[in-house]
Amino acid sequence: MVAEVRAGSRRRIAATVATAAQALAETETSPLHASVYEDLRQRLITGKIAPGVTISTRGLAQQLGVSQMPVRDALSRLAAEGAVEIRSKRKIMVPRMTTERLDEIMRCRMLLEPEAAVQALPYIDASVVRQLKAADAAVNAALETGDVNDYMENNFRFHFLIYRAGGRSVILPRLIETLWLQFGPLMRVVYGRVGTVALVDQHALAMEAIARRDADGLRAAVQADIADGVNLVAADAQGGALDD
Repeated sequence: MVAEVRAGSRRRIAATVATAAQALAETETSPLHASVYEDLRQRLITGKIAPGVTISTRGLAQQLGVSQMPVRDALSRLAAEGAVEIRSKRKIMVPRMTTERLDEIMRCRMLLEPEAAVQALPYIDASVVRQLKAADAAVNAALETGDVNDYMENNFRFHFLIYRAGGRSVILPRLIETLWLQFGPLMRVVYGRVGTVALVDQHALAMEAIARRDADGLRAAVQADIADGVNLVAADAQGGALDD
């Protein structure tokens, strides 16, 4: 898989590592700015900010009860991570996804996420397993009711309970988050169009692998989960979610 990652992917990973490290450092020195930044990250990861829609710094500031300065700062940092585009002071938006960019993001996910899961496996204890079961139950409930919002929030929660287990690695989960930042808005559009009925829950396979302490099984479950997302976007290609 490493051999398949193009030079552009390598540069993107290196740049994102630097951005993630900077974000962690800034979190320690500016709590308000960090709080606004984290809030906007979660909105993007769970698709609450749609692609192609102008983002109002004034509106976000009012929603968060802060001045526009920390919002602008957060958006500047998110632009550095490729999550938003700042075309002018009044024109900030989540860029529409291209086929080439999505391919690169998913290649990076396929490289990093299975590795993060395997590294975390020895540190997934009974407490983490209980949290994973709760998150998976919430995912299943969202699939049954068609609640896309709940699905995206709890799907993110499930994955990152695994990736962050043990707290040994900070940069790797943060790097993976940056990839989720970029495809989250697209997936929200796709899920909203096709619904949750088309989704396949690969979490059961991941939970079984965790119970067996089966690193290869966990790796395969994470890979299958990522592949399902790619296939869903491909199936919805006629819906216009992707630019050429």
